[in-house]
Amino acid sequence: MQEKKELSLTIKETEIYPNQEIHGRIEVNYNERFDTIVINSQIENSSDIFNYIQLNGKKINHPYARLSIYKKDLEEKRIVDFIAITQHIPKNDFSKVKFRASIIQEHKEVTNDILFLRIKKESNENL
Repeated sequence: MQEKKELSLTIKETEIYPNQEIHGRIEVNYNERFDTIVINSQIENSSDIFNYIQLNGKKINHPYARLSIYKKDLEEKRIVDFIAITQHIPKNDFSKVKFRASIIQEHKEVTNDILFLRIKKESNENL
């Protein structure tokens, strides 16, 4: 039986198109003290970003690559659900994206999880 990771990041989609929502979940199994959970997104060879539009069922507008969630805002929840969207249009067939979730305690990262996905260029049929 596989032991649960202290922090687990999952994203429903593995490939998206520009302006398509992604649905992510962070599960926290870390039992020590921590201050913040941070979600970072990076689109390879681009300064484009994901806009976080929903956090645990509440609409938000966070147009930055990094989203910090304070432990006190989580209350006693151990799961963070988020929805994000990007307008990035790949220069080639697709762009690679890295999502990283981290747990921060006193300005130090104590654990993280990383996922990759791709943004595909829309075909002419979809335009």
